[in-house]
Amino acid sequence: MNAAPDAIALTLSNVMRRDRGRLLSALIRQLGDFQLAEDCLQEALEMAFVDWGKSGLPARPNGWLLQVARRKGLDHLRRKAVYARKTNEMAVLADPDAPDRHDIPDERLRLIFTCCHPALDEKSRVALTLRMLGGLSTDEIAHAFLDKSAAMGARLTRAKSKIRAAGIPFCVPEADQLDARLNSVLDVIYLIFNEGYSANQGDAPIRRTLCEEALFLAQIVVELLPDRAEVEGLKALLLLIHARHQARIGPDGVPVPMELQDRNLWDQAMITRGLALLDRAVARSARGPFQIKAAIAALHLANPLDWRQIVLLYDALLDFEPTSVVHLNRAVALSELCGPKAGLQALDQIAEGLQSYQPFHAARADMLERAGDKCAALDAFDQAIALFRNETDIRYLQKRRAALMRNS
Repeated sequence: MNAAPDAIALTLSNVMRRDRGRLLSALIRQLGDFQLAEDCLQEALEMAFVDWGKSGLPARPNGWLLQVARRKGLDHLRRKAVYARKTNEMAVLADPDAPDRHDIPDERLRLIFTCCHPALDEKSRVALTLRMLGGLSTDEIAHAFLDKSAAMGARLTRAKSKIRAAGIPFCVPEADQLDARLNSVLDVIYLIFNEGYSANQGDAPIRRTLCEEALFLAQIVVELLPDRAEVEGLKALLLLIHARHQARIGPDGVPVPMELQDRNLWDQAMITRGLALLDRAVARSARGPFQIKAAIAALHLANPLDWRQIVLLYDALLDFEPTSVVHLNRAVALSELCGPKAGLQALDQIAEGLQSYQPFHAARADMLERAGDKCAALDAFDQAIALFRNETDIRYLQKRRAALMRNS
């Protein structure tokens, strides 16, 4: 029975959203080539429109796509006359008992670790992970990084070529290297989430797609590497932050401070899952930075907030990440606990390295306003606005500055 174009498109859309990563991972594993795997899967998708239009939808669409893509890979390798060097791969690809939907090998963990190989720079790791496992287009990734599409396309091509040329293995590292490489994987997923949750520039306050892709990737790592406290800590952190996304931006497009957010808009089911995951991670007694960040995020859900505990957690986080940004966040928490003057004193100690960092000036403006130094606060607001990251930040800072002016 023929299949209608709309039914084919819907089926393919569902399959690619659910299984693209698994299909690509399986193909990369067998072909040993990122670009060839992508090309073969794309050719299989194009064939599906023609074949399914004539013969109807297959019982297992993803198994059909994998088989066709494998055959395409076999054809490409034959045309490149690399049969002698690809004997093993060809044998696998030519196997008449090709896997169907139920035995598509799940190689996504290998793919994550390969995309995050230390031989690639950090930006390429994130971009390649978004492309291969997140399924984002080159244009979407370029938008996320505020790059031109051509430049991002070239970066992705270089990354794939480097993996092939350098012979970077498609594998999960050995046990003695796993923790170091796992940290890189978790960092990349967190960077992807942050890019979506707090866009660096542009007029989109939240790039929800990026946040959801990061959650998807975190879930993959949780499923494939169970019993890892930091993996659970990362997933808990993302859930606890993302649970508030509906309340973060007001009807006027301006960010709403947490204490003024409508808690009815928070996703309670997501919060419950995040807290349960955090409890499970902490029970493993293997403290790490993502668990601490998740604990801070959990404390921010309480009313009233326990600022003393939050400051203590930032002290613990500094043991792992003694960065200026963590010091800044601790200073903000300290200002809530001990007053704005204590926060300003803490900011003075890190001012030299944060003069071009907008959140530093925004935090300083807030503390100066609360300390009653309106002239200095206005100046700090101006510095923060001059270092704008996105239109939403500008509107928020301008609103705060205007209110301060009215009350002067």
